[in-house]
Amino acid sequence: MGRVANKVALISGAAQGLGAATAALLAREGARVVITDINADGAEQLAAEINAASGGASVAMAMTQDVTDEQRWQEVLTAIRGTFGGLHVLVNNAGIGFTGTVEQTSYTDWQRLHRIDLDSVFLGCKYSIPLIRESGGGSIVNISSISGIIAGHNFAAYNSAKAAVRHLSKSVALGCARDGSNIRCNSVHPVFIDTPILDDIVGAHEREAALAKLGRQVPLGRVGDPDDVAYAVLYLASDESKFVTGAEIKVDGGISAM
Repeated sequence: MGRVANKVALISGAAQGLGAATAALLAREGARVVITDINADGAEQLAAEINAASGGASVAMAMTQDVTDEQRWQEVLTAIRGTFGGLHVLVNNAGIGFTGTVEQTSYTDWQRLHRIDLDSVFLGCKYSIPLIRESGGGSIVNISSISGIIAGHNFAAYNSAKAAVRHLSKSVALGCARDGSNIRCNSVHPVFIDTPILDDIVGAHEREAALAKLGRQVPLGRVGDPDDVAYAVLYLASDESKFVTGAEIKVDGGISAM
């Protein structure tokens, strides 16, 4: 039996990067996974790959989702209830990132980043909690960032949104504990991970050289791999972490210890 056997997990922003690695790992460990992304083709392709790796079993389902759309959250969760009968794990992973000081960041860009990186987490928690509660309880894992703990002069919007995700996770955890929902909520805080979101940071520089430069800022001397984060999510999604709520896991190569 896998570490999340018989659980149903919803992972947003899962067509690539951290979300894709998490969906694949949870499926390998026994979960049925719902992969949502605004990139419909990417989500469908990943679901097909996961099902093929499972010997043709229908363990993965893809759905198109704009995580800033309140109604779409409700539609996705209704479909999950109808298809799988419940939900046990929510991974709020969808996000974007870009650099810029407060002065350099337009109000339009500020709002867009907060809608995707923060408002989507609020909507995911708000509308998933009732279904997770009906299913007997479970786990919410919100992907924040080490930038939600350590600030940078040119990450104004990203620092703001990811710090808010950290604190929102604690509020959700306390609320669910108080009402006896049997739902835990925690946040995960990666440092630089080799995913497409880094393209906005490395820009036009040669990618390998840029990744090496970023890695030199990390005590372990490298950027992380998507599976480094996926395994942290797996722990929080599993019953191994049944007494862990309102906490954060730093997957940061030691940078926050400096």
